[in-house]
Amino acid sequence: MATVTMYSTKVCPFCVRAKALLQRRSISFTEVDVSDDDDKRAWLVKATGRRTVPQIFIGEEAIGGCDELHALDAKGLLLALASA
Repeated sequence: MATVTMYSTKVCPFCVRAKALLQRRSISFTEVDVSDDDDKRAWLVKATGRRTVPQIFIGEEAIGGCDELHALDAKGLLLALASA
C-alpha cells in the first residue's frame, strides 16, 4: 500500500472534501497541518510549485489538490495508485 500524505490547513473546504473522498474509498492517509508552520508551507510550495491546499502525495509523487484527487477517482485510478 502506498503512503498517502495530505498537507492541509484548519479551515479549508477543499481539504474537507479531499479527506471525505479518501475516507469513502477506505484509503488511509496522514494529514499534515501547515496552518501555522511557515517552514512546512515553504517546503510545500517548493516541492509542488503551488501555494494552495490541500496538496496530496501518493508515495513520493505529488498528485495535486482536491480537484486532481477527484479526477483520479473518476477515472478509476485512485484506488490503484493508493494500493500500489
